[in-house]
Amino acid sequence: MRIRKSVAIFFVLFAIFNSNAQSKKYIVHTVAFYNFENLFDTINQANNDEEWLPNGAQNWTSRKYKQKLHNLARVISEIGTTENPNNAPTLIGGSEIENRGVLEDLIKEPLLINKDYGIVHFDSPDRRGIDVALLYQKKHFKPTSYKNIPLLIYKNQMNANAKRKNATDDASDDKSEVEASSERVYTRDILLVTGFLDGEEINVMVNHWPSRSGGEKKSSPFREAAGRLNRKIMDSLYKINPNAKIITMGDLNDGTYNKSVKEGIGAMRKKEEVKPYGVYNPFEEMFYKGNATLFYRDAGDIFDQILVSESLIQNDRSSFRYWKAGIYNKPYMITTIGQYKGYPLRHGATEIGYSDHFPSFIYLIKETK
Repeated sequence: MRIRKSVAIFFVLFAIFNSNAQSKKYIVHTVAFYNFENLFDTINQANNDEEWLPNGAQNWTSRKYKQKLHNLARVISEIGTTENPNNAPTLIGGSEIENRGVLEDLIKEPLLINKDYGIVHFDSPDRRGIDVALLYQKKHFKPTSYKNIPLLIYKNQMNANAKRKNATDDASDDKSEVEASSERVYTRDILLVTGFLDGEEINVMVNHWPSRSGGEKKSSPFREAAGRLNRKIMDSLYKINPNAKIITMGDLNDGTYNKSVKEGIGAMRKKEEVKPYGVYNPFEEMFYKGNATLFYRDAGDIFDQILVSESLIQNDRSSFRYWKAGIYNKPYMITTIGQYKGYPLRHGATEIGYSDHFPSFIYLIKETK
């Protein structure tokens, strides 16, 4: 008799627990990063955009530009929709952007216009005229402050590393420019945006670190400096608010395992390794499982990373926390034939593709009462 009572009590408790678990509701937001790869308009401006003009090397016409916008809009509208009923990222960092105008054209695309994106953008000193930016859904995110923070790096940093020069120069469309008088290497600023995501303060940094032009090892000091600057910005945010929630994202032109990420920022592969004020990189584990956001010489890597502060990986979900990460690489975004089969489908002589990078994303989740 006692056994029957115990079993009955167990099933009652299980039913109550299961009912409570099923009744829990969550708010989910997608945060993404996408290298738009040469998002140029067709207007000649005061930057090195001659290649991307109708009479330039790319024969970049209005028709091609509009197709590029449509392609990017399709990808953006779909990122994270598997787990996010809101559809499309609430926040999306972008790189290789010529100016604010191309972003205004992008968010007016039919697939995005109803998302009502706002724009945070600054012109950077990059000599190619490519910048970083943040798009945000106005109904969910309210920026309170934003600024561009220059990455001050100099040619002598590369020269100091010349003895370790890699014999093979990595191919890249992204060439850093050096000013002869000061030997400063002009690259993209870091964009820092602070705002409220459904009432909770979030800090977001958007990066596009110096390229591997000149060789990975030789140019590594530039990216190491970028990693240290990210860490410095994070520390300054912690001084203002020890519980600050921070996301740093971008095309880092380095892998999850490189010194710039591991030592410069101090990113950890596993959550349990992250100490207070530390940083978790969910894409490191993904890399070692064979995932990639780009390919070069048949080798995949993850340059497009989204890292989160320790304050975002705590177990309590009464406020927004990191949930999980992904890479968006649907079949239509992938080259299917030829030498670059399996690579991201980029712009070519006969086809307007998407980008030479796949976008990365994370989910933020919060339990509602």
